[in-house]
Amino acid sequence: MSQPAPVDLVVLGGGSGGYAAALRAAELGMTVVMVEKDKVGGTCLHRGCIPTKALLHSAETVDVIKEAGQFGVNGSFESVDMPAVNAYKGKVVEGLFKGLTGLVKSRNIEVVQGTGRLVSPTAVEVDGRRIEARHVLLATGSVPRSLPGLDIDGQRVITSDDALGFDRIPSSVIILGAGAIGCEFASVWSSFGADVTIVEALPHLVPLEEESSSKLLERAFRKRGIKQELGARFSKLEHTPNGVLVHLEGGKTLEAELLLVAIGRGPVSEGLGYEQVGVEVERGFVKVDAYCQTSVPTISAVGDLIPTLQLAHVGFAEGILVAERLAGLPVTPVDYDGVPRVTYSHPEVASVGLTTKVATERGYEVIEATYDLAGNGKARILGTAGAVKVVAQKDGPVLGVHMVGDRVGELIAEAQLITNWEALPAEVAQLIHPHPTMSEAVGEAHLALAGKPLHSHS
Repeated sequence: MSQPAPVDLVVLGGGSGGYAAALRAAELGMTVVMVEKDKVGGTCLHRGCIPTKALLHSAETVDVIKEAGQFGVNGSFESVDMPAVNAYKGKVVEGLFKGLTGLVKSRNIEVVQGTGRLVSPTAVEVDGRRIEARHVLLATGSVPRSLPGLDIDGQRVITSDDALGFDRIPSSVIILGAGAIGCEFASVWSSFGADVTIVEALPHLVPLEEESSSKLLERAFRKRGIKQELGARFSKLEHTPNGVLVHLEGGKTLEAELLLVAIGRGPVSEGLGYEQVGVEVERGFVKVDAYCQTSVPTISAVGDLIPTLQLAHVGFAEGILVAERLAGLPVTPVDYDGVPRVTYSHPEVASVGLTTKVATERGYEVIEATYDLAGNGKARILGTAGAVKVVAQKDGPVLGVHMVGDRVGELIAEAQLITNWEALPAEVAQLIHPHPTMSEAVGEAHLALAGKPLHSHS
């Protein structure tokens, strides 16, 4: 019996990077098979970006009701119905999932349900079926990390995956890790009424962000009653009759109903045949070149599986890059410095480009300007505090934009264009921003950096 002809591309993993590559490859005329053990959409759609932002919107609604009086609206907050919140969250996810599956089907992409394994430089096997292809794309994503001796039980010691399925609001939570995931869940649970403490080994919340942004978030969280143990390392965990007792190095202890472990995500690569086929792996991550090609020429890898920024939109970009490279189109490597980043807490933290520290370390002579949102009309209307900071090369282009405040995530697209197109502060200062909008804060910061501040002190 003859073997079926190889397809052009087999994708192992149907998350952001995998399905983006599949869609673009099919659009470019390739035959594509995508293997997914769970649901197409992966972590982002089902256990990450989308459901967490739905929770954050419910939390924002709680805050709006609680704070209605300051806007002259009489109202009272009664309670949070977590089953109803989860139903709303599920409806959002399900709607997007149906749309995505319909899109995949319309591109004639075959989706194979099951756990796939790489068995040769040009083949993946799933449930006894061998799928031959001219090229293989590895996109098996990531899972929440833990620490040695810290056992996740899904009840008292949980990950973000577990937290998304909770049908109750904990009375108190300790969150281990102050990256985007930790800060977003701290924001949600605080709005819902839980007592929240964040523990972070590094000196600041969102430690990879501009230090001034971290400090603004810390101040905002303190104002909200979110406690912070910064520069504090986890030592050990004890279970108590009512929850957990967390020991920190130095002897301090913290007690709560739950411990959320949010110390990052690790790649899913073990036991999938990668190294046996010759793919180079380091600390679980698949090593790739600037074009996402592995040490095996017929195999590429994208998304959380490779040591780049673990963001869905990075996965999209990497997947598209691989599909276009395989189609013979000219491609440009992803500029990871130019990728926008958002933490969707209350307030939000958004950034793109270099921090002052990184720019200085790379040898730039840096100038910077900060515009306080206290001078922005729309920010006053919304009742949000924060700032926009612009970092630029002296007599040169903008290197980074860093923002804190409600809705600043919606401003980062303009900041991305400014940094990626290497605009000069004076060029941005000429642009007219609509009044009154939060976007004016971006313009005001550039006006200040260009030496002609309007609604800010020089």
